[in-house]
Amino acid sequence: MKRLLALLATGASIVGLAVLAGPPAQAATGCTAEYTVTSQWEGGFQAGVKITNLGDPVSGWTLAFTMPDAGQKVVQGWNATWSQSGSTVTAGGVDWNRTLSTGGSADLGFVGSFTGSNPAPASFALNGVTCTGSVTDPPTDPPTDPPADGTPTAVNGQLHVCGVHLCNQYDRPVQLRGMSTHGIQWFGPCYNDASLDALAEDWKSDLLRVAMYVQEDGYETDPAGFTGRVNSLVDMAEARGMYAVIDFHTLTPGDPNYNLDRAKTFFASVAARNADKENVIYEIANEPNGVSWTAVKSYAEQVIPVIRAADPDAVVIVGTRGWSSLGVSDGANESEVVNNPVNATNIMYAFHFYAASHKDAYRATVSRAAAQLPLFVSEFGTVSATGGGAVDRSSSVAWLDLLDRLKISYANWTYSDADEGSAAFKPGTCEGTDYGSSGVLTESGALLKSRISTADDFPTS
Repeated sequence: MKRLLALLATGASIVGLAVLAGPPAQAATGCTAEYTVTSQWEGGFQAGVKITNLGDPVSGWTLAFTMPDAGQKVVQGWNATWSQSGSTVTAGGVDWNRTLSTGGSADLGFVGSFTGSNPAPASFALNGVTCTGSVTDPPTDPPTDPPADGTPTAVNGQLHVCGVHLCNQYDRPVQLRGMSTHGIQWFGPCYNDASLDALAEDWKSDLLRVAMYVQEDGYETDPAGFTGRVNSLVDMAEARGMYAVIDFHTLTPGDPNYNLDRAKTFFASVAARNADKENVIYEIANEPNGVSWTAVKSYAEQVIPVIRAADPDAVVIVGTRGWSSLGVSDGANESEVVNNPVNATNIMYAFHFYAASHKDAYRATVSRAAAQLPLFVSEFGTVSATGGGAVDRSSSVAWLDLLDRLKISYANWTYSDADEGSAAFKPGTCEGTDYGSSGVLTESGALLKSRISTADDFPTS
C-alpha cells in the first residue's frame, strides 16, 4: 500500500497561475502533484509522482523539481524521459501520456539514491507553472498497514467479472496478488505444507497459480497423476484461504489446438471435481505462440463450454497470442481481441510480461487495453523473457505500480528454487523447511514478497 508523503496541491485553492505565450487573454494554467515514496532502503529509494493538469489541454509537458539534498540522485525512471543537472530534475512526457487534457493525469516514477538524508522535494512545476502546497518529509519508519479481516477467499467469496474488473461477492473490483509455481513435474518438493503455510502467512499471498505443463514431461505423460496433483494443490490453497489458478501450461507447441482433446479431458475432470469450490480460477492456455488470434479464440470457444457444463460460475482466463502479450510480441496490439472477443461470459484475458525485456510499449498496451478488456497478469517475471538474468528493479516496480493502479491481478514467476533469476528462492531452499525468512530469498523473491505482503484492499460495501 502506498503512503502519500507530499501532497503538493489539492483543491481549487492550489491552482498555480501563469500566462502562456501569446495574448494576455489566454487561459491561465495550473497543476497538482502528489509525491510518494513507495519503498526505501539503505542509500536508495523508489518514488512516484502523479501530476494532474488543471488548465487548458497540454500537448507536450515537462515536470521540474529540485532535490533538497545534494546527495539525492535519480538513477532510473519510467513513464517519462528523465534527466538531472545538479539538483534539478526534469521529466518529459512520452508517447502515451504526452497530451494531458483538462483534469488529465500522468503517473511517473523513479529509483533514486541518496548519501545524506532523503527529504521530499519542496515544489514541482509543470511547464513552468508551480504547483504549491504543503510538503511532509518521508517518515523514518516504514508504514504499517492494518491486516485485512479474514483470508482472501473468506472476504471475497466467489469471484466474477464485472465490466473490465475482477469483482468479489460484493460486486466490488479487487486485485489478487500472488505467486506461480514452476513446473510441478520438476519442482514438486517446493509445494508442501511448509511452503504453502509461508506463502499464505508470511507472504500473505492471495493466490497460488498451479503451472501444470502439458508437454515437457508433464500432463501428457500421466494424465491421472497430474490431475490428482493439481487437485491436491487446489485443496491446499483452499485450506489456507488462497485462490488457485489452474494453469494448463501450454508452451511448445504454441498452437493450443494441438492439445484441444487433452484440454477438454482435463478441464472436464477438474471442473467437475472442484465445481463447489469458490477459490478456483481456470487458465485454459498459458502462452499461445506462432498462431493467430482466430485460432486461439476457436480453441477457447471449444474448451470454455466444457468447464461451464460442470462449473458455470468460475472465472476463466484466456491466453492471447504472442506468448499472451495481447499480440504485442507479434507486432500486433489489443485491437484484435477488442474487435473479435471470445464468445463467452465471465472471462478475462491473459497478459504476460518479463520486466527486463518488456517495457514502455507493453505498459502502454496494458494501459489502453485495461479500459476495454478484463485483464489478468497470470504470469510475469522481474528478469528477461528467458526467465534468467538480472532483476530489472525499476521496470518491475513500474509494472507493479501500473497493475496496482489499474487493479489488475497478478502471479509472479516463480515460487521455486530454480537456478535462474526469476526464482523467488535460492537454490536448495526446497530441500529445507524455511520459505519465509530473508535468508532464503533471491533479489526477485525479496522484491515480490515486499509487494505482496502489504495489506490487501478488498472492499466489502
